[in-house]
Amino acid sequence: MEEDNLVFGIRAVIEAINADKTIEKILLQKGLSNELFNQLRAALRGKDIPFQFVPPEKIKKITSKNHQGVIAYLAEVTYYTTEDLLQEVFEKGKTPFILILDRITDVRNFGAVARSAECAGVDFIIIPSRGAAQINADAIKTSAGALHRIKVCREDNLKDTIEYLKEYKIKIIACHEKTDKLMYDADLTQPTAIIMGSEENGISGEYLKKSDVQVKIPMEGSIASLNVSVATGIILFEAIRQRLK
Repeated sequence: MEEDNLVFGIRAVIEAINADKTIEKILLQKGLSNELFNQLRAALRGKDIPFQFVPPEKIKKITSKNHQGVIAYLAEVTYYTTEDLLQEVFEKGKTPFILILDRITDVRNFGAVARSAECAGVDFIIIPSRGAAQINADAIKTSAGALHRIKVCREDNLKDTIEYLKEYKIKIIACHEKTDKLMYDADLTQPTAIIMGSEENGISGEYLKKSDVQVKIPMEGSIASLNVSVATGIILFEAIRQRLK
């Protein structure tokens, strides 16, 4: 991220947390232990802010300023909750059209996916709070600005989020290559949440079990899989084709 989106120093990060700034993640130097650091840990309790412990060298590579072993990345966008955005969709009288991304970590892939989603009229995107791409300047640039238009939910537990969607009769459609049913044979005109997984690991097994339908994109070539941003665009616009009929 740009230097402007960094907050470094323990007191400065505590202030950012207490001011309810939208924070992408926090890096904490391994081995920190003092009263001020304990205050930071206390400020993080109950907050849905991803953080990780890293070696001192990693933080030094990011900034040479007086970071005190703590760096926070401020988010480029505002995150929402699934509950709030789903209610908005219902209030507008729309048929929910949602995209869930499981472990999409490449920022450019994420940006390209967001661009396709915005063009396809997806209501909002759901990502996990950990194990997802940072929505940084590269992601926004690749999205052609779509990430300033489409809303993103960052959820701590995707499994619970999927269960919540199912309670509202939203069909969970998992798109991956290891199934026999083609996407053309699934009804994508109903309230739908499509799950896409990473190219390396696919969709998590626990989410596949929670899905109502598993579909694949037909392919004739010898390469076994598509880039995730391409695959997402294909199934999203199949949904649009069905909904425009």
